[in-house]
Amino acid sequence: MAQQAYMTETDNGGSGPERPGTRLRRLMRRLLVGWRGDPRIWRRGIVLAVLALLLALVMLVHSHVPNAIGNLGSLTETFLPWLGLLIPVLLVLGLIRRSATALIAVVLPAVVWLNLFGGLLTDKTGGGGDLMVATHNVNADNPDPSATARDVASSGADLLALEELPASAVPVYEKALASTYRYHAVVGTVGLWSKYPMSGVKAVDIRLGWERAMRATVTTPKGPLAVYVAHMPSVRVKMEAGFTARQRDKSADALGEAIADETLKRVVLLGDLNGTMNDRALNAVTSQLRSTQGAAGSGFGFSWPAAFPMARIDQIMVKGVEPTSSWTLPRTNSDHLPVAARVKLDTSS
Repeated sequence: MAQQAYMTETDNGGSGPERPGTRLRRLMRRLLVGWRGDPRIWRRGIVLAVLALLLALVMLVHSHVPNAIGNLGSLTETFLPWLGLLIPVLLVLGLIRRSATALIAVVLPAVVWLNLFGGLLTDKTGGGGDLMVATHNVNADNPDPSATARDVASSGADLLALEELPASAVPVYEKALASTYRYHAVVGTVGLWSKYPMSGVKAVDIRLGWERAMRATVTTPKGPLAVYVAHMPSVRVKMEAGFTARQRDKSADALGEAIADETLKRVVLLGDLNGTMNDRALNAVTSQLRSTQGAAGSGFGFSWPAAFPMARIDQIMVKGVEPTSSWTLPRTNSDHLPVAARVKLDTSS
């Protein structure tokens, strides 16, 4: 009796042990039975086919989705990679409907998505690099700033940028990081800690009325490096107003102007930009700099929210240096994940 529980009837009427994959093949046969010779497979699923084409169109022309109403274009671009989740849904529905038209149509959004994001699925991480940098929005309401400071310092970063620093917590961060970083500067709510000498520290006006961006020259063993730390204004998704990001957009333009006026050839930007590389509102910045994650990372590198990262709004961007690797660091007490990268300063070879 016990042996019979593991026996199944074979195709030729006999019995024997069920082979791996037999059940799956049987289910597929049941699902596909009736497709052959059924002329309705081309007439069914027209609605699914239209939805697939619309999905492909949105991804293909996302830069033309208007921002006039609730910044819908920027909202779409912020979560653009997640539109790919609709592709398997449409595929399954097409199979259930037994619609050849729908299945063929699903190929188009799949190709568009792979064209946009397929490169991020490969591991481009390399070795080497002259300098390790990291950035972290530590959260103004962080319950244990000292622990967060120790966590990010343990990464081994040579340069560490922190954003959303409340004045009351700055001494705590300074004390916790003093043994690792000899040099540091805090401007408003952002700060930069460095193992190498810093000079030319100044606020960068991003048209907010208070200081949330700074610039410094770091004298590395490979020469001077311009380092910008920025925290763009927050964006909100409101039912009555959509994606409210007007102040963020103005600040991004101002930051782009400051970077364009930079006299040093080697530039690193660290910070919470409250936007992804796909967001057109950051074009003033992204058109001048390269994302380390896009150039030398593995995967999307989502950094927010820390509990379930859905977007990479914390950025490390460079000009005049070569990214060799980029990754997210372990979670701290913040609602953001820290992000880090290694770069090669000497690009002569």
